[in-house]
Amino acid sequence: MKTQQVSAPARPPRARGGVGRKARAYLALTKPRVIELLLVTTLPTMIFAHGGFPHPGLILATMVGGAFAAGSAGAFNCYIDRDMDKVMHRTANRPLVTGEVTPREALIFAWALGAAAIGILWWGANPLAAWLGVAAIFLYVVVYTLILKRRTAQNIIWGGAAGCMPVLIAWAAVTNSVEWPAIVLFLIIFLWTPPHYWPLSMKYSDDYNAANVPMLGAIAGARVVSVQVVLYAWATVACSLLLVPAGAGWVYTVAAAAAGAWFIRETHRLHAKARQGTLENRAAMKVFHGSISYLTVLFLALAIDPFVGGPVF
Repeated sequence: MKTQQVSAPARPPRARGGVGRKARAYLALTKPRVIELLLVTTLPTMIFAHGGFPHPGLILATMVGGAFAAGSAGAFNCYIDRDMDKVMHRTANRPLVTGEVTPREALIFAWALGAAAIGILWWGANPLAAWLGVAAIFLYVVVYTLILKRRTAQNIIWGGAAGCMPVLIAWAAVTNSVEWPAIVLFLIIFLWTPPHYWPLSMKYSDDYNAANVPMLGAIAGARVVSVQVVLYAWATVACSLLLVPAGAGWVYTVAAAAAGAWFIRETHRLHAKARQGTLENRAAMKVFHGSISYLTVLFLALAIDPFVGGPVF
């Protein structure tokens, strides 16, 4: 897949004003689509850890606190990356680019949201969950955004650890501890992140190259990237099966095996097209969207598991 330099989109700043527009701009800073994906893993983890539905108040505090923590990290990211967002078509509509939110407003919002997240997790769940929330924000803002993103093609691997933290927060909220099943769930998402994100970066390679971000999908050839996607997909599925001896039941086991086989097949198809030189953006995005479906099925099965039968082992 060839890349070429692209110029910054010619977009004049939008006029600010209006409560509704301002509220939507602040919401956009939190990257709500990312939050949705994170929350998909939170509630099923809480159900699995508790062996049923925890107290509604605990669920609410953990979900809201986790969403606020993720939103705070997203707002910090938008503030730090506002220079590169100006030259990427994919991010040209973000509020700091359009002028709907000023940098100062975004920074205050990020700090306020983070403080609220920690307070909600501390008082609504427990201090361990709150400290894990702090760690999640730190990993995304400092480790990923400030240190890794602009320096190494391995950015999404280690920086992606921030996206794994919701399962640890969820487990800690229920049990006030971090046990082996929670670590397995963390590793599943950790290994899943590269085959999820690299296909997307293949499609937007021009954007990343224009912003000088060394995302692997943008700087490496399609064959190299597709091999990595396949390897990480296999590792993800293998790791998902480690939850079976850790207490998962038949619903999760069957779903993990079936959905995992489908996910691996899709990544192999991506690799085959890359080898043949026929890989198009549509195929890359199919794997990107398919990875979301895979993770959703996996955690939906995890939520159902405690209510149907017992553990396999």
